[in-house]
Amino acid sequence: MIDDVEELLAEIGFEAETSVLTNRQAQVLALRERDTSQADIADALGTSRANVSSIEASARENVEKARETVAFAEALRAPVRVRVPAGTDLYDVPNLVYDACDDAGVKVDHTAPDLMKVVSDAAGAAVSGREIAAPIVVGVTSEGVVRVRHQDRD
Repeated sequence: MIDDVEELLAEIGFEAETSVLTNRQAQVLALRERDTSQADIADALGTSRANVSSIEASARENVEKARETVAFAEALRAPVRVRVPAGTDLYDVPNLVYDACDDAGVKVDHTAPDLMKVVSDAAGAAVSGREIAAPIVVGVTSEGVVRVRHQDRD
């Protein structure tokens, strides 16, 4: 089982030296993504299920931090940044974004309903029903990728 995972990690180009994950975290995530139980992983690694659970939790936290870092870097480079204040109707957000994109010469490949879903999904608790409950920033990269950030993030 571990040899198969090591082969997979090598095949997809995983390198612990350049990753936010340790080799063990990558192994555990790869096995969990293949529906291997924590108990079976623990047996294969010669450790406890609790240790595997801890490794998996740390790995998932590291992956989320890496995603957040990439989203932050993309937001910095995005030629379009639309600040959407609390109290704004979610249905008004697409036009705010489209207008800003038109001004910047950036194309967004989302219909209004799709864009509302992207914003709502990415904003999480910052959107409540149809209302923007907490200020957000909608960034659009020059490639048209939409990123949503909470203004009050740490």
